[in-house]
Amino acid sequence: MDSFGVRLHRALAARGPLCVGVDPHPQLLAAWGLRDDADGLARFCAGVADALADRVAVVKPQSAFFERHGSAGLAILESAIRQFRQAGALVLLDAKRGDIGSTAQAYADAYLDPASPLCADAVTAHPYLGFGSLRPLLAAAAAHGGGVFVLAVTSNPEGWGVQQARTAGGRTVAQLVVDEVAQVNAGLTGTGSVGVVVGGTPGAPRVDLTRLGGPVLVPGMGAQGGTPQLLRQLTGPVAGPVLPAYSRQILQAGPGVAGLRAAAERACDDCITALFPVQ
Repeated sequence: MDSFGVRLHRALAARGPLCVGVDPHPQLLAAWGLRDDADGLARFCAGVADALADRVAVVKPQSAFFERHGSAGLAILESAIRQFRQAGALVLLDAKRGDIGSTAQAYADAYLDPASPLCADAVTAHPYLGFGSLRPLLAAAAAHGGGVFVLAVTSNPEGWGVQQARTAGGRTVAQLVVDEVAQVNAGLTGTGSVGVVVGGTPGAPRVDLTRLGGPVLVPGMGAQGGTPQLLRQLTGPVAGPVLPAYSRQILQAGPGVAGLRAAAERACDDCITALFPVQ
């Protein structure tokens, strides 16, 4: 299998720079006329798959909204991952996992090993047990052609105090994470498969991404206040593709297929205009 970086580059070229977050919280299920149960969850995912998975580059299911339904929810997550991938979308599982030793290896086996029913194209991870704790995830990604997006700057303001704290060397914690990911991608040709998360919420701290060599996931777009106009200011001359992530702004246009597709197309077109302005 080609590396995640190669597959992401290909998907973005073909479908445009858009990641749709699948966050089936109770209010959204109700807005779609669905019950807050496993059946409603399955119908919601099928609707997203039918409307969007054959036309957006990346779909990002949030694991917590499936876990809250127990074993039935996890079974639906497995099915949704298959549906999204079969339609041609890359699946980024938003699980934000991180631990040490055998536990980190178990997370790697769960989310990045093709033998697992929960295997996705990429997974989000947090580095706050030390960047070295991510080695099992990074190794599994390299072995199986997967990707890892490491939290650097999150979209929630509560995290910025920690992320802007200065290390002994003078860098912020967020910049240290970016620089560690850059080291993983160093020397690779093309887009690396390890990226960072840099929230697009207004006021989010800035980091230097010029040597990253991998993709940048930008959550917080739309309902959390992030706008396409802020993208270039936020990322600067990034060395890697930028992947804006929308959830509510697109999904609230459902359940109709036409409404969902129109909302996704508008968001994608706006991001293309912002990221690739005509000179």
